[in-house]
Amino acid sequence: MSVKEEGGTPSRNFIEEIVEEHNRSGRFGGRVHTRFPPEPNGYLHLGHAKSITVNFGLARKYGGKTNLRFDDTNPTKEEQEFVDSIRESVRWLGFEWDEERFASDDFEQLYSWAEKLIEKGKAYVCDLTPEEVKAQRKSPPAPGVDSPYRGRSVEENLDLFRRMRAGEFPDGSRTLRAKIDMAAPNSYLRDPVMYRIVRATHHRTGDAWCIYPTYDWTHGQSDSIEGITHSVCTLEFEIHRPLYDWYLDQLEVHHPQQIEFAPFNLTHTIVSKRKLRRLVEEGHVRGWDDPRMPTLVGLKRRGVPPEAIRALCARVGTTKVEGTNDVTWLDEEVRKFLNPVAPRHLAVLRPLKLVIENWVPGEVREFEVQNNPEDPSAGTRKVPFTGELFVERTDFEEDPPKKWFRLTKGQEVRLRNACFFTCTDVVKDDAGEVVELRGTWDPDSLGGQAKDGRRVKGTVHWVSAAHAIDAEVRLYDHLFAHPDPDDVPEGEEFTANLNPSSLEVLTGAKLEPALAGVEPGFVCQFERTGYFCVDPESTPEHLVFNRTTTLRDSWAKMQKKK
Repeated sequence: MSVKEEGGTPSRNFIEEIVEEHNRSGRFGGRVHTRFPPEPNGYLHLGHAKSITVNFGLARKYGGKTNLRFDDTNPTKEEQEFVDSIRESVRWLGFEWDEERFASDDFEQLYSWAEKLIEKGKAYVCDLTPEEVKAQRKSPPAPGVDSPYRGRSVEENLDLFRRMRAGEFPDGSRTLRAKIDMAAPNSYLRDPVMYRIVRATHHRTGDAWCIYPTYDWTHGQSDSIEGITHSVCTLEFEIHRPLYDWYLDQLEVHHPQQIEFAPFNLTHTIVSKRKLRRLVEEGHVRGWDDPRMPTLVGLKRRGVPPEAIRALCARVGTTKVEGTNDVTWLDEEVRKFLNPVAPRHLAVLRPLKLVIENWVPGEVREFEVQNNPEDPSAGTRKVPFTGELFVERTDFEEDPPKKWFRLTKGQEVRLRNACFFTCTDVVKDDAGEVVELRGTWDPDSLGGQAKDGRRVKGTVHWVSAAHAIDAEVRLYDHLFAHPDPDDVPEGEEFTANLNPSSLEVLTGAKLEPALAGVEPGFVCQFERTGYFCVDPESTPEHLVFNRTTTLRDSWAKMQKKK
């Protein structure tokens, strides 16, 4: 997570500087104990990945510990399904926690501490509705208005709070609020709600409780109970820190240090859990694990290696300066990792028949090719070659532009690893669409090198028609067409920026026979095309591949420059 200074010495980010200062001063006795505290109301995404790498990385660097804590204080939105997925995603990303905790573990202690604040005259039961509370808080610098119930006695507040717990009052009819300062310039200190009445079955505690603590009342106290030293979170919680500190000071318990860092943002990407939920529930995507989603389950399904995500988080860095990074950084990190390890295979996504007219009918030759040119130890495999092949339709142009070196009538090209070929005829159907290419090969160019030393500039890949296996290939692109999905005209929502071309499904792809039987999760490079992963829906009878990312396309770049 630390960038390297010139000379190779790791530099420290500002959080590490704070930790080292605490270690020097002995504030926490030299301990470093962090936590990753997601709410189990959805699936983890790239923003969480950044928080995971910061919290676990900090503990690793300083020989400390990290807890996985589920912030489960809202029973209407939280489910065991999300708990299970969060565990799996953290492990998939490469981390293991020291202790697993739930905020619900602390419900009894939190209730006891709430009574303690009431006894100190620092909390009261309020009968105002949420709308009335909001109206009376007002917006700074205007002072808020005291609740008419703020002056209740300690005895009355204790009685009402205990009756709230006993279930005597309707949902939403009363809350417990901290008594701080209704004129505070920080609105979070204007008598915040600590408990609300909610009759809902909790995924762990069942119906044992009908009052539930708020995030702000729970978070710091759970940190304290667990002995957390550094409560690291994103900048959105900076404004909450005075309240975090106030609660701990009033209770006079172990007081961790809250530290905030800039959130993780990428172009063409949304990491708001609320908005991601909408995409799922409104059917804009196929689920939380849709490969277009920035969720970790989605990225895993797309074939993104966890190492690439960790590298991206390190590249973004840990600062207090907010910014948005280019989504192409993720693609770059994926390529960096997959290029040296992914096996190469031949696949034709949009097949066009190619017939070699001077090929010996029925003859099958095999060409030995490297499994990965970046890794000689990966070995070689044999690929069958016949007189009838499939080539990419996009590799042929009947009326080519300048500097077109691929297939066109009368131009010689290299059939990758095989031979030189010249197209001499084009066959079309009744609608005028090209359905077949015909031509001849040069027997003195076996292996793709001519004996007379002549060179060709264009190379295309192929698959033997007689040996090809069928597959469905899903080409994924950015889910949002606009770099800033929230940049929409007044009156419209972020969904207006959805990319209508974010998914293209090709049902007639042709693959080399070596790919028969590959299992879900298998990742490879389709030569000249990109990196692909076998989808969980794939079966031996119906292979399904997801595009992880493209290769660099020099032709596309050249076209953009024109």
